[in-house]
Amino acid sequence: MSTEAAAAGGGEPGRSASSIIADTAMGYHVLRIDAYSLTKCTPTGKCLKSCPFTIGGHRWRLRYYPNGESSDSADCISVYLSLEDAIPKGKTWSVGTPEREELEKSEHLVADSFAIRCDLVVIKEFRAQEDTAPAPATCFVPVPPPSDLCRHLGDLLVTGKGADVVFEVGGETFAAHRCVLAARSPVFSAELFDDAMTKESGATAVIIRVDDMEPQVFEALLYFVYNDDLLPETEKERERRISISMCQHLLVAADRYGLERLKLLCEEKLCGYIDVGTVVIILTLADQHRCKGLKKACLGFLGWPANLREVMATEEFDHLSKSCPSIMKELIAMLGT
Repeated sequence: MSTEAAAAGGGEPGRSASSIIADTAMGYHVLRIDAYSLTKCTPTGKCLKSCPFTIGGHRWRLRYYPNGESSDSADCISVYLSLEDAIPKGKTWSVGTPEREELEKSEHLVADSFAIRCDLVVIKEFRAQEDTAPAPATCFVPVPPPSDLCRHLGDLLVTGKGADVVFEVGGETFAAHRCVLAARSPVFSAELFDDAMTKESGATAVIIRVDDMEPQVFEALLYFVYNDDLLPETEKERERRISISMCQHLLVAADRYGLERLKLLCEEKLCGYIDVGTVVIILTLADQHRCKGLKKACLGFLGWPANLREVMATEEFDHLSKSCPSIMKELIAMLGT
């Protein structure tokens, strides 16, 4: 029966809907490679296997080839997911082969170790299911998705349109908007909207001097306030030493202005930079600014005897033992458990 005929007869057109659904099982396995440099002695074509694990009713293993699975990939690291169950015919495919040099220069290799996480989805079967809700009626008014508010605010920072406050930082100036800053930071709110500041400014732009902060750090802070994300790094800033320093200073600035999400983003990034040469400085920073997760990561790194021996031989550790007795007390307590 047509829609017109049903309407003419006083009845409603019949509506129904169904969906094709995939029954799946999901899981992951983490293979940690400790003493990576020693695994490079493994000949090409020889693999190191993970313990077996079960996902979707099947047994799997990860096979790690430190010098590639064949001579064609001898300069690369090969990792295979293999199905341990008996099957009529196997199939092989790949999603890229990272070169060894690329891994060794990356932030993923920390203290001569790295981890591989394999996420796996096993499709068991497809089935049809009747939908309880009727099929949607024709849409006469298409409504666009929510606007990208962060992008619009970011454009506002770039153009400076409507700015009513100017910050002087290390000889550079940054125009911003008091309402945006106050909405994002309780510290900015208290500073920019106290009675004295409001009466003094009137209709003119407020000028505020910021001491004890580098211009590039304040620029990154403002970028986060408007975009809710970290400022993309330049090619020079991607150098490990510069990136660590910038991240440390930005964490201090985030704590100063009560930007908790920015502080956590910096913590997370610094966790990837922990090694023998940086752990003492990062641990001290974490303790001073109450960064529980970052501090736990540093203590966990020092919990490995080989790491601790190397760190204890440094001047930084000697200074830490004299200047931060509370940290040393925690470290001793952790090692004693």
